[in-house]
Amino acid sequence: QLRLVESGGGEVQPGGSLRLSCVVSEYSGRPLPQGRTYRAAWFRQIPGKEREAVAVLWNDGGSPTYSDSVKGRFTISQDDAQNILYLQMNNLKPEDTGMYRCAADPREWVGDKSLPRPTTFTYWGKGTQVTVAS
Repeated sequence: QLRLVESGGGEVQPGGSLRLSCVVSEYSGRPLPQGRTYRAAWFRQIPGKEREAVAVLWNDGGSPTYSDSVKGRFTISQDDAQNILYLQMNNLKPEDTGMYRCAADPREWVGDKSLPRPTTFTYWGKGTQVTVAS
């Protein structure tokens, strides 16, 4: 079982930036396999809206996938050696306010690389709150 712990959320004014981090580890304390063997993603829950994927890293090393609403502003990346997933968020807008959660799943993805549903990910962090307001 994987443990995911997010950090880096907070309050920021419109146009500001935040960098979210997600540390991935084993509950057992055993080391993870060499290299990243799971796909990882950032989801967010905005009040009044369904939970949505905003950025995804795939197992095969292909290009990340972003939602249209964050494309050009957010960047997903991972330090594979440290198993830390990042979401760099620039030019934040009030509508970005919400609970951000990282997710991971080691299962091979055989479908297309459109934005995934939350149910396709097994392991989740508890979330970190992002608030964008003047």
